[in-house]
Amino acid sequence: MNGRIILITLLACAGILLCIAPVLAQTVNGQTVIYQTSFDSDPHWTTNNPSNDYWDPTLAMYHFSLEPSTGNYAYIPVDYDRGSFTLEYDVIINRIDPGTTFRLGFSGAEMDRTKGPDVLTEFTNAKYGQIMWIRLVTPGNQLVQANSEHAATELEPGAYDGPTAKYEVNQTYHVTVTYSDDQKLLGMKVEDKTTGNELWGYYVNSGEYLHGMNRIFIGTVGDYGVMNTYAQGYIDNVRLSVPPAATPTVTTTLPVQTPPTYAIISTTMATQVPPTTLPAPTKSPVPAPLAIGALGIAVLFFGLSAHRKY
Repeated sequence: MNGRIILITLLACAGILLCIAPVLAQTVNGQTVIYQTSFDSDPHWTTNNPSNDYWDPTLAMYHFSLEPSTGNYAYIPVDYDRGSFTLEYDVIINRIDPGTTFRLGFSGAEMDRTKGPDVLTEFTNAKYGQIMWIRLVTPGNQLVQANSEHAATELEPGAYDGPTAKYEVNQTYHVTVTYSDDQKLLGMKVEDKTTGNELWGYYVNSGEYLHGMNRIFIGTVGDYGVMNTYAQGYIDNVRLSVPPAATPTVTTTLPVQTPPTYAIISTTMATQVPPTTLPAPTKSPVPAPLAIGALGIAVLFFGLSAHRKY
């Protein structure tokens, strides 16, 4: 077999894999993505302070500079109605003055930290230092929250009582927020982006079904802290996903039929040899695309070989 035949065979195999790959990609991830941006191009987020909150094309990330009592914000509308969801993003905080907070949330049109519905992840620098918060204002305007300081809040049932976890500036973190509609549980997990190690994670009970959120945002609406202090840095890789819609089960009712009447005829049956029991298969059948591709390769191979002989 010469080099030309080897090259053609490899190209044919690559073509088969390319045909199969998109199918696998659709089934590996069990979530349906509603919104996703890596900030490689302008995401066109709406902001009322473009000098502080803007897309940085050089770093391919979104810059934020959040100042209390200014009501600045940046957001993107998303098509979400209700039900379970997962919200993820990366963040690196370069500056966090005392009394300031980096805040990324999933909310309704007001984007106000004091009004529901509002799911908030917060990195603060206040009484307990540089700690993280999961904060929820339900559609019924009930506040539910927890933070990463050991016993920082009153030890009501479910309050965080684990070891204190604090974040660092100039460190990239991956934040994941999950909401289970069946259990009414809202969770937040923070991981070191470089090592993948979990820094902090916690769940709170929402007590209500969440709905009415249609914006992913960063901002200071409802934050009435000291002005001329800032939380600054970058966000990246924002994604909102939901479980795939369940396929409805269709029940087919078969018509009732009267069983036919058979005449009983006595016959003498020849003795039959029991069939040989075959071992159960240990592999799944070869998928149709691979079988067709393999047959094509075989035909191509022998065709070229025959051509070479003559």
